[in-house]
Amino acid sequence: MSPLTGSHNRARTGARPTARPTARTRTGDADAMAVTGFVLGLVGLLVMNLILGPTAVVLGALALRRRTTRPGRARLGIALGLADLAVLGCLVTADGTWSWGLA
Repeated sequence: MSPLTGSHNRARTGARPTARPTARTRTGDADAMAVTGFVLGLVGLLVMNLILGPTAVVLGALALRRRTTRPGRARLGIALGLADLAVLGCLVTADGTWSWGLA
């Protein structure tokens, strides 16, 4: 219970020191966004183009803005998301549907 550290006051009031987000966690979040955007863009080529394509574009752009350590993966996520939208456009113009069809 040193007067310099104030541990006695902290214990009495119940206040806890709050943890600030560090650059490491922010970069980790950006890396996760880059990978998630890539995966969603890849899956979006096959199913749910309308939802997964724009989501991949947004996640890839956010990852680049937050300075990810995987910028190539983020750019691929953006490119695949745009490809999802291009595939969707081709499907709509070809047979007027919003999804893949078996018939």
